[in-house]
Amino acid sequence: MHLVVDGYATNRERLSDVDLVRRFLDEHPEAIGMTKMIPPQVYTYSGEMSADWGVSGFVLIAESHISVHTFPDRGYINVDVFSCREFDAEASRREIEATFGLDDAKIWLLERGIDYSTPREAHEGMVNERAQLAAMGGQDV
Repeated sequence: MHLVVDGYATNRERLSDVDLVRRFLDEHPEAIGMTKMIPPQVYTYSGEMSADWGVSGFVLIAESHISVHTFPDRGYINVDVFSCREFDAEASRREIEATFGLDDAKIWLLERGIDYSTPREAHEGMVNERAQLAAMGGQDV
């Protein structure tokens, strides 16, 4: 499963808070039943354009990874929760929205991997994915 959140927040202080990003990456794996392999790595980035600065971080989990990229001056955040094991994507989405104070978000839930050996299985997987997405109020890509 791969949960993708593109969020927008008017509270830009949260998006620039290195400790908040680190705390989220440190605590979220356990909250969704995953196994953290290393402490979170969190960095502040400043690009050539002043609005490009932000906080980026990731944590490796035994099941894959979780990453966060913020752009405070743009009021934008990107979060990926990628796991080879199923997790409660709805609970994860709610925690992301609450932690970072998102006012709006586009959500995608992708099924990844090589689980589909026939076109029929692939089609059924896409239909199920769209139904899950609709239930979460997400967007189609």
